[in-house]
Amino acid sequence: MDAVCANFNDRNQIASALEKNDELEMIEIKLLLEGIYRLYGYDYRNYNYASIRRRILLRMNAEQLDTISALQNKVLHDHDCLKRLLSNMVISVTEMYRDPDVFALFRSKLVPWLRTLPAIRIWHAGCSTGEEVYSIAMLLHEEGLYEKTRIYATDIHEEALQIAESATYPLKNMQIYTKNYQQSGGINAFSQYYKAGKDHVTFHDFLKDNIIFAEHNLVTDGSFNEFHVIFCRNVLIYFNNELQDRVHHLFYNSLGKNGFLILGQNESISFSKHQASYEQLDPSARIYRKIR
Repeated sequence: MDAVCANFNDRNQIASALEKNDELEMIEIKLLLEGIYRLYGYDYRNYNYASIRRRILLRMNAEQLDTISALQNKVLHDHDCLKRLLSNMVISVTEMYRDPDVFALFRSKLVPWLRTLPAIRIWHAGCSTGEEVYSIAMLLHEEGLYEKTRIYATDIHEEALQIAESATYPLKNMQIYTKNYQQSGGINAFSQYYKAGKDHVTFHDFLKDNIIFAEHNLVTDGSFNEFHVIFCRNVLIYFNNELQDRVHHLFYNSLGKNGFLILGQNESISFSKHQASYEQLDPSARIYRKIR
């Protein structure tokens, strides 16, 4: 009996110790994120905890530090360390014509409405390295609408925007991008849009003519225009419910009536405060039209 009790007590002590370690780690992460916000203005406090934790631990190990508190100290005193941490925070899940059916629906359902407008304003929020921005630029070019379009491509991360502005991507990606382009209803040879080098390709400058790249923080910045289409794909899934509601409110205020909000395949307006203000264009895609 004594041995059984001892084993039971040992398990309780181990469980208690693990719980305290988890609590301490959570406190350290909250302090780190609060420090980054107060000193640098980057607000990750309401990101999905499990996702942000993985990225913080990755940077802690890469910096060869033993604790998150040590990482906090280094980040707050070493701007280069902050940049390295922010690079880990970037969650780049993007490619040209990703989810080709979405772009096919854009071409068949949204383009006829866009033709009726004297000018077109599109916002790519959280554009990352720009692949989907150029995808829409090509599509609108093929439909004869690019001349009257202004695309605002924004992201919180300066390094991602620099890649987007360069319009330069690995050559190895072109095979899947070409396949996506064809499946989306592209009408030209995809290769006509870029110049290939040894390891990279650079897309032609005319695609950038009507694109404005700028830093914008979905968490802290407000609306800056009224748009006909807003793309925000594979960003909201990394926010908690509170932050998702805040961003949905921003999009609602930024979208004109009858405008379209396009989200990622695993994202939705369900349970948001503005759910009743939209109708879903197609059950197979996260494309929503603002109706009120």
